[in-house]
Amino acid sequence: MQPAVIQHKICELRGQNVMFDFDLAELYGVETRVLKQAVKRNIKRFPPDFMFAVSKEEMECLTSQFVMSNKN
Repeated sequence: MQPAVIQHKICELRGQNVMFDFDLAELYGVETRVLKQAVKRNIKRFPPDFMFAVSKEEMECLTSQFVMSNKN
């Protein structure tokens, strides 16, 4: 994956730059569930804020942002 493609998959949420699990899984060439299992098995290797769940409201907001950005 080229740097420009990766940059496009980064969004801001809660004041932090984040990537979704499915984008990270694609980057590493694994299924999303495999990535999540690996993180959970090795949770001590990651900082506390490495992974968090997106609320329904946040997902709706992000979805509308993606729709707006894809119209341009």
